[in-house]
Amino acid sequence: MLRIAVPNKGSLSGPAAEMLHEAGYQQRRESKELRIVDPENEVEFFYLRPRDIAIYVASGRLDLGITGRDLLIDSGADAEEILPLGFARSTFRFAAKPDTAGGIEDLKGKTVATSYEGIVAGHLADSGVDASVVHLDGAVETAIELGVAEVIADVVETGTSLRNAGLEVFGEPIMKSEAIVIRRTGAGADETAEPKVQQFLRRLQGVLVARTYVMMDYDCRVEQLEKAVALTPGLESPTVSPLHNEGWVAVRAMVPAKEAQRIMDDLYAIGARAILTTAIHACRL
Repeated sequence: MLRIAVPNKGSLSGPAAEMLHEAGYQQRRESKELRIVDPENEVEFFYLRPRDIAIYVASGRLDLGITGRDLLIDSGADAEEILPLGFARSTFRFAAKPDTAGGIEDLKGKTVATSYEGIVAGHLADSGVDASVVHLDGAVETAIELGVAEVIADVVETGTSLRNAGLEVFGEPIMKSEAIVIRRTGAGADETAEPKVQQFLRRLQGVLVARTYVMMDYDCRVEQLEKAVALTPGLESPTVSPLHNEGWVAVRAMVPAKEAQRIMDDLYAIGARAILTTAIHACRL
């Protein structure tokens, strides 16, 4: 039975459980549940603190885990990313009072406060910058005001909270993070678990594709088919079927969801009609 770690709370928890549900796996009904078994799919889920998941997976006690790229790197655990999941995206940046620093090279001799000591210390070392790193849990914006550090390193989304604290970001991003699936480094050599792991990954990849594409159906004149197919090439090629009315065909193809409205406009402009889009709930490519 495959043993998988899932975040038990925070910004990763809800989207991870939703994706697993869409992939056909049972999920817990009560937030207090720390473990459930899905016998039909031969999977056992463990609900753990997001920061601990990489450690458990690296130990070999669990086969896979869903966590953040930032948490994996910060942990220093012997685990590796095998599939990005596209949610809980974030960017890590340095920030300070105006005119404190313009780039990472200006941090030499300064103190940086962060909740992600492993990420920041590694980034500074890779850049050849000798600076001190202070670990703080929770919000780090007040570290500068209280004199604990001259610079902070934190997740930046809109930057509003930083501006409210009188800080501004500088330099290049430290890293970009998102939810990922991880496994113990080198665990792919386990031939017994590998088929189950690959099935799990295919299911999640199917959810990612289903969220990215919609199915588009429309009718068009035969003489406009080549133009229509150019607009909706599908993944391999579209399905084309003759209609009862001579000279007309029905076309079906997967198209990127974010481009669906534009494609519908373009199809209508060349004479296509009865243009429909439907959501894709699951797929295998």
